[in-house]
Amino acid sequence: MRQEHAVVSPREWLKARKALLDLEKEHTHLRDKVNAARRALPWVKMDKPYVFDTPDGRKSLTDLFDGRSQLVVYHFMFGPTWEAGCPGCSFLADHFDGMLPHLNHHDVTLIAASNAPLSKLDAYRRRMGWHFPWVSAEGNGFNRDFHVTFTPDELAGGTVVYNFTELDSANAHEELPGLSAFQMTDDGSVYHTYSTYARGLEEMVGTLMLLDRAPKGRNEDGTQGFVRRHDEYEETPRRKAG
Repeated sequence: MRQEHAVVSPREWLKARKALLDLEKEHTHLRDKVNAARRALPWVKMDKPYVFDTPDGRKSLTDLFDGRSQLVVYHFMFGPTWEAGCPGCSFLADHFDGMLPHLNHHDVTLIAASNAPLSKLDAYRRRMGWHFPWVSAEGNGFNRDFHVTFTPDELAGGTVVYNFTELDSANAHEELPGLSAFQMTDDGSVYHTYSTYARGLEEMVGTLMLLDRAPKGRNEDGTQGFVRRHDEYEETPRRKAG
């Protein structure tokens, strides 16, 4: 349904826009405070010896830093029996490749980690045309420990812990999305510094940020209901009525 908007003079529009600018500035300053609080979080030392399958052989969590001091891991929903990655995770991952040079030159390594075997990840990455590092956490417990993977017994138990709270398992799946950050200190110790889940991931999706500034916004029926894997859209974008 088309939303009706007032049509005003340029002077009246400018007045309304300046009022919104005040709110946007308030939001920016609040984001600065949130970012500062995020950086000030205490750390947790990582002692479990995780081993991942990578295109260059089996690697430890320490190895995944690839010579840098900071590591950001996207917990990509791709279960061991799945034939393709989650469409929503794929939507987010479409934004990764352009970030890599900037992150790498700012001492940050970005990777994705999934429970599917490496052969499936590599095949899907080729299909999507991606180049970012992607490792298999199959069987090592990494994604379970970060509360984004759940066993059938856990799902049958009624609740699971996701996004730092108990979630009705009827609203959960065997895989859910998340992102975690780690710091390596000079002595080689690795610390977990931050994790975020659910809508906490939205700011990493540049497409959503642009849509929020388009006249109709996200124009969706349910969260990201319009999203498809990028090779599953119609070849010619059709006009959406309303």
